[in-house]
Amino acid sequence: MKVGHGNQSQHYAGVAFDVGQRLSASSRRTLWNSANNSGVWTFVEPISLTPTWVHFDKRFGKPACSTGGYPQLKRGSLSNYVLIAQDDLNTLGYSTNGLDGIFGSATLNAVREYQRSRGLAVDGIVGCNTWRALQEEVVGTGPTNTTIN
Repeated sequence: MKVGHGNQSQHYAGVAFDVGQRLSASSRRTLWNSANNSGVWTFVEPISLTPTWVHFDKRFGKPACSTGGYPQLKRGSLSNYVLIAQDDLNTLGYSTNGLDGIFGSATLNAVREYQRSRGLAVDGIVGCNTWRALQEEVVGTGPTNTTIN
């Protein structure tokens, strides 16, 4: 499921949640306090920056971009981030032959085809520019037969 606010939420290395949009202000404050005091989350966004929702995240992995982001992926990578890239690629019509979290030859070919079609460096590596392009393009596409929910 592609969820977030602006472009930044799409680029956290880790897990991010934007929740509480339908809660009252006092309930959002209670949720914010709970997230902030739990010790689980790396970052709980100040309420002044997100007055109509609560954002918290747990960041891990070295981001592909200097400003943050999912980690770089290449052939042989095995992770939940590969699943995200595969989901993005399949959603945009570039077949990875399924969603298995393994960056094999089908995923490599899909990445190269995607990069070529978007004028990106065709290196088969999902780095900063490829992540940014993929994530910005899939926002708002809605569910497809390969979208992970």
